[in-house]
Amino acid sequence: QVQLTESGGGLVQTGGSLRLSCDASGSNFRRSSMAWFRQAPGKEREFVAAIFRGTNTYHSDSVKGRFTISRDNAKSTLYLQMNALKPEDTAVYYCALGERLILSSLRNGAAYDYWGQGTQVTVSS
Repeated sequence: QVQLTESGGGLVQTGGSLRLSCDASGSNFRRSSMAWFRQAPGKEREFVAAIFRGTNTYHSDSVKGRFTISRDNAKSTLYLQMNALKPEDTAVYYCALGERLILSSLRNGAAYDYWGQGTQVTVSS
């Protein structure tokens, strides 16, 4: 049974930083693609960043240059370093795992097999 557990969310001022973590258990973490999505109140879920299988990383235009996704295979942990945070980054952040994801589906949440429970990030202005 695969379980994803996010942590690291919180309240931060504009311009601040946070690092989210996602611990994965029960999965073939090394071979899986991992991603971060977010959902703000009243909005649809939005792709943030992903690591396709090994080490190729992808970031949405809205976070490129500010957020960095990374993974530690030895710890089966996914990270999202978030810098220069803006109020529009306020959302619940979810990590997701795709066991047989193809590159063209990387930004499609429906293509992922497992999801965490989410962690709230609030950026005050």
